[in-house]
Amino acid sequence: MTEIKSILIANRGEIVSRIIRTCRKMGIKSIAVYSEADRSAPFVAEADQAIFIGESAPAASYLNQEKILAVAKKVKADAIHPGYGFLSENPEFAKKCKQEQLIFIGPNAAAIEAMGSKSSAKKWMQKNGIPVVPGYQGTDQSLPRLREEAIKTGFPVLLKATAGGGGKGMRIVRAENELEAAIGAVKREAANAFGQDDLIIEKYIDDGRHIEFQICGDQQGNVIHLLERECTIQRRYQKIIEESPSPVMDEALRQKMGSVAVQAGKSIHYDNAGTVEFIFDEQTGEFYFLEINTRLQVEHPVTEEITGLDLVKMQIESAQGMPLSITQAEVQGNGYALEVRLYAEDTTNNFLPVTGTVDQFNFPQVDGLRVELGIKDGSQVTIYYDPMIAKIIVRDESRSAAHRKMQYVLRNLVCLGLTTNQYFLLRILQNDDFLSGKYNTHFVEGLNLENSQEPGPEAVVFSAIAVTLFNWEKREKNRSLLRSLPSGWRNNFFTCQQEKFLVGEQEITITYRFKNGIFYFYENEQEYSVTLINAGDRAIQVEINGWQSRFIISRNKHIFYVHNELLGVVSLHLKPRFPEKISQKIKGGYESPMPSAVVKILVTEGQEVEAGQGLLVLSSMKMENTIHAAEKGVVEEIYAREGASVEAGFLLLKIMPVEEN
Repeated sequence: MTEIKSILIANRGEIVSRIIRTCRKMGIKSIAVYSEADRSAPFVAEADQAIFIGESAPAASYLNQEKILAVAKKVKADAIHPGYGFLSENPEFAKKCKQEQLIFIGPNAAAIEAMGSKSSAKKWMQKNGIPVVPGYQGTDQSLPRLREEAIKTGFPVLLKATAGGGGKGMRIVRAENELEAAIGAVKREAANAFGQDDLIIEKYIDDGRHIEFQICGDQQGNVIHLLERECTIQRRYQKIIEESPSPVMDEALRQKMGSVAVQAGKSIHYDNAGTVEFIFDEQTGEFYFLEINTRLQVEHPVTEEITGLDLVKMQIESAQGMPLSITQAEVQGNGYALEVRLYAEDTTNNFLPVTGTVDQFNFPQVDGLRVELGIKDGSQVTIYYDPMIAKIIVRDESRSAAHRKMQYVLRNLVCLGLTTNQYFLLRILQNDDFLSGKYNTHFVEGLNLENSQEPGPEAVVFSAIAVTLFNWEKREKNRSLLRSLPSGWRNNFFTCQQEKFLVGEQEITITYRFKNGIFYFYENEQEYSVTLINAGDRAIQVEINGWQSRFIISRNKHIFYVHNELLGVVSLHLKPRFPEKISQKIKGGYESPMPSAVVKILVTEGQEVEAGQGLLVLSSMKMENTIHAAEKGVVEEIYAREGASVEAGFLLLKIMPVEEN
């Protein structure tokens, strides 16, 4: 056995913090690497040692194998833990680690290689008697062959990049006329994300559930499973909620699927932590192998919470050559665990990722709560990396108790300064079908997202009152002259003071006066009697018509983010008292909706385009988005260039509309 005394963690964010905790528990020195964008990230300060690795783009830092290996040798690390994503499933990197006499904390390179391509993985499993989804995984990647195989498989089909992962490089195609565009999109996204564009075709199971089994192996040939995780709730083919036990699992099915998962692991001589993923057809009771993720999963805390095991510790022990410390018979599930992923994204706009600054982040102290964080107050969420900013895990004795606890946590979690999916997650947790376990992979698509983040009228008014008093109190603190006079500028002493806010496109005007220690607010003929209880730098306590509550407030210039447990989060834009000069929209102009990289320009200057036609392909936070023409016209001028990075609001191109005859 080779003893590991120091580990370089070749990753970023919350998974590095997670690995550091186990290193500290085992008395192992932790060494972090960081990019320019991550200089002030929490994981950098938490590590025993941290080394700058390169510029923010992953190719220059977290994907740069030579730099990482050079740093590992320089600091005399014994081992490298790749976390998940980046180099975690790269067999060449695992081989290079071995060549440099560094222990790779993951499975052997041959196992990674066998499962690295979805097509070869399916072929391997078929040979070993594992049920797989019908489809095509051949080497002929020509468009005619792919079209022929898709028709043969039968629509709907799922196109998947063979080197894919994390929901990247996947498209559902429901009709033949959608096929060519979908193949092009998958191949582009796969080439950008994974360096090669081969894809496979699978029969798409509409009423499917995504169930995976955690497996662990050692170098002595032992493989066990550590029960299942239900990962069916997804958007853009990426998981957002995971739970265990699965609500559809009985002991007979668990034993059957678990046995197949172990068989799959043993067939490739698996010797570390990994996950065998299945699609389960609830209508027929059949299940099919999807893939083996040859790494630690994002959702591994769910398994840790119900089994009491430390998967990172088990990884390190297996990498050292130690046999598994637990047998299959000793694996027991205890209670129920649930994880939700907090993303910086706009759920009302096709879950597009957003960038910005996390001004405030805190969460309630709840028994059984575990929060894995990649950010802190003041952290920047940039275009370079995945938009997940935290994982929230709760454990309790029953599914209903865990769900109730998670709802409480999501109502009281404070994440202000940018848009997140916090209240979308809460909405799912309150959905009757979800609570009863009746859902499939289309669950999110079936929800009405249009108003999922829009605050109600009461939330808007109460938040506007809170912001007004928050600003009033700060002005009062700073006053040095004429303190006996009421604050607030107006040209007639007898008129009420007034503030105007924008909430999205809606304008709200509130007026108020202060008399005998009580504020009287008026909005749309409604009167509110308000008492200011106390105020601080980031929060204010008020009583509104006999209801006393606390509002947490963050400010970014004229924009105020307001959090209240019952009302949720409201973003208010305070309109200046005097008009500001604003930039004018260019007629026919198409702007970048977020900071992005320009992947591909699909049109040329002078080209006539139809409404709905693709104009440009942008990439942000590992996600590809296409800008489409809003109407028929002629491309007048293109300002963007392929490969360039653009800010939100950058004018990409201009189209002159063409009137229909």
